[in-house]
Amino acid sequence: MAKDKKPKRPKAETPKGFRDYFGADVTERKAMLDAIAAVYHRYGFDPLETSAVETVEALGKFLPDVDRPNEGVFAWQEDEADWLALRYDLTAPLARVAAQYRNDLPSPYRRYAMGPVWRNEKPGPGRFRQFYQCDADTVGSASVAADAEICAMLADTLEAVGIPRGDYIVRVNNRKVLNGVLETMGLSDDATRDAVLRTIDKFDKVGEAGVRELLGKGRLDASGAYIDGVGLAPEQAEPVIAFLTSKADGTETTLANLRAAVGGSQMGAEGVDELEQIAALLAAQGYGPDRIVIDPSVVRGLGYYTGPVFEAELSFEITDEKGRPRQFGSVAGGGRYDDLVKRFTGQAVPATGVSIGVDRLLAALRAKGRAGGEMQGPVVVTVMDRARLADYQAMVGELRAAGIRAEMYLGNPKNFGNQLKYADKRGSPVAVIAGSDEFDKGVVQIKDLILGAKIAENATLEEWKERPSQFEIARADLVAEVARILADQE
Repeated sequence: MAKDKKPKRPKAETPKGFRDYFGADVTERKAMLDAIAAVYHRYGFDPLETSAVETVEALGKFLPDVDRPNEGVFAWQEDEADWLALRYDLTAPLARVAAQYRNDLPSPYRRYAMGPVWRNEKPGPGRFRQFYQCDADTVGSASVAADAEICAMLADTLEAVGIPRGDYIVRVNNRKVLNGVLETMGLSDDATRDAVLRTIDKFDKVGEAGVRELLGKGRLDASGAYIDGVGLAPEQAEPVIAFLTSKADGTETTLANLRAAVGGSQMGAEGVDELEQIAALLAAQGYGPDRIVIDPSVVRGLGYYTGPVFEAELSFEITDEKGRPRQFGSVAGGGRYDDLVKRFTGQAVPATGVSIGVDRLLAALRAKGRAGGEMQGPVVVTVMDRARLADYQAMVGELRAAGIRAEMYLGNPKNFGNQLKYADKRGSPVAVIAGSDEFDKGVVQIKDLILGAKIAENATLEEWKERPSQFEIARADLVAEVARILADQE
């Protein structure tokens, strides 16, 4: 008789492109999101939580044109009905909400949302299939005051989470200005326009000279491969170069350069006017070019947006994995998208918003030494006498009632050394020790684990005697003494 095969055990591993978050990571993220939410709340925005699942049709960008729409989203078909998918951002669900509840919501509707999103993309270093986003949007206002407010709120948010002034800049541009430049160039072929847009998007990587080459015949890239250009004559390409290099030392000069770049384009002139209004509105609130600046080099995502666009960039240096210095770069971006809700209603609904990359912002805070510390564990009440479990639990209850994080050791109490090892592994600041003798005398032993670790590393024998890390106190003083030690450790 054949032996029964052992059941195959599943591998204990995280799926590719996903990751687990433990105590300190979760705590740091929550603290940062709370700080961001406080700023958004102060600006009058309301929280919104939408479903993690949307219909693929509602997501729009990933409408199915094959049997299974798996490009970019995690999607499945339910009972031969609609295709469903995990949301890939927080903006598409907002557009659906704005259309679905348009008769109930105030107009304009100002909301913020925070949560995970999922993208069915090839994972890589620093690129995950699930990550957090933090968005704030105003739906229903065509005023550039809404765009200026988003920029101001973004600057305030960065400072609230610990990015000091001088370490960031919010850069603002306008899609209408670029449209005006393309109109001035007289490009009627959509394919050529798209090629120009793709080339403009490479400005931050290849610079002015590289863009000139790519708009013309082409260029050799860093690997030595030849990249074909758009094929424009030098005079045709000049408006693009003028647009990308318009930034000057002062806002007035930058705006004047942009007006020259758009030539006689009415749309381009409208875009420059909007940038001028945004700058004036921000200046009236005290946001100068040291925090928010008009910068035509902001070109990422211009194909999606319909008006002003903005990006928050961190200017301080970090070292990469090879030890080379580089600037940290962008942590947030957004702009005006007036066509998204129209997909549902058939009517134009103006909207503007911003999205903060939570993981990148946390990485920035760690690089600045403002996050990444170890999370402090609970006070551990050790167990010396099994018959006294109720007494130990009473101590824990008193500590918790005083707002002190505490727990009773729940493992096998036979080996006391293992209890202290457990407390160390938990990052506990204090251990409470009491056996039969202590209970009989109405006292407990307090072990300051933080001080003990420092003494063990650096102190001489005399210093041990001057400030012992373990001492006896009256049982009635337990809560007050633990609170004092925790306050000293801060």
